[in-house]
Amino acid sequence: MIRRGTRIRVIEAERIGAGSSGGHVGALAPHAPENWNAKKAFQLDSLLMAEDFWAGIGAASGLPTGYGRAGRAQPVADAAEAERLQERIAASIRQWPAHMTMRLTDRPTAPLFPHSPSGLWLEDGLTARINPRAALAALAAAIRAGGGEVVEGRVLHPQDIPGPALWATGVAGLEALSQDLGYAVGKGVKGQSALLRLDAGAAAQIFAGGLHIVPHEDGTVAVGSTSENDFTDDRTDAQLDDIIARARGICPLLADAPVIDRWSGIRPRAKSRAPLLGAWPGREGHFVANGGFKIGFGTAPKIAVVMADLLLDGVDAIPDGFRLA
Repeated sequence: MIRRGTRIRVIEAERIGAGSSGGHVGALAPHAPENWNAKKAFQLDSLLMAEDFWAGIGAASGLPTGYGRAGRAQPVADAAEAERLQERIAASIRQWPAHMTMRLTDRPTAPLFPHSPSGLWLEDGLTARINPRAALAALAAAIRAGGGEVVEGRVLHPQDIPGPALWATGVAGLEALSQDLGYAVGKGVKGQSALLRLDAGAAAQIFAGGLHIVPHEDGTVAVGSTSENDFTDDRTDAQLDDIIARARGICPLLADAPVIDRWSGIRPRAKSRAPLLGAWPGREGHFVANGGFKIGFGTAPKIAVVMADLLLDGVDAIPDGFRLA
């Protein structure tokens, strides 16, 4: 919105990065390309926009965002899985840019590469990564540099804001929206991750055993995360210890890497499993962007454009599957 000449104010109830966006992993990984649909197309558009988007944030703020498109490697279990992956590879060729598509290789480029029982790995050139905390700090600095205001440690009620206002308020926002509408639009899912000290350079990230193992440019590797539907608090626990042990088993180079930070947070998951975008029913001038869950950072560049078009110009380009009914 700042780029379009609009003055904005960001109001954060606690501090920048206090919620689910302040984790470690930052895996900007695409959905599987088969069974193509509007949600996958939206995410792809956003992933392709990300390089210019984050470069712009870095230039405006003078701070690093940790963005990089280094790709991803996944071990292949056996010959039968390699055969099944042919459909996925063919779909990536149909849907993704030619130089980013999936491929099978027996010589992975990722220095962290895990053991593969089949001797094969599935690689792609579309997957990227962001350093969540660095990216948030850069965003806040870019807003201030553009004449906007960032206020931390303040809670406002809807009646205190005349609008237009965009509520991107995570789990608390989903709860408020559910209460207002009289039905559940989503819920919180706990996630835990860890940050290890190991400089893997611009290595490709690993996805294996359900874990994301993501090298960052600041000499760290992030591992995560859990997806906990049942939890009693937002603190780290033994499940994170298991994540770290499994990551070390998958990537031997992590065996002696010290853990320098442990994180947990409650991520907002919409009931539709897609981001919730649109006008807040019954609140004139108020809008919602929520429910990003695991693809929030990946879809952020395009969500920013779509919501700016809606707030500033009244142009509604929200996909039906993302629409707040």
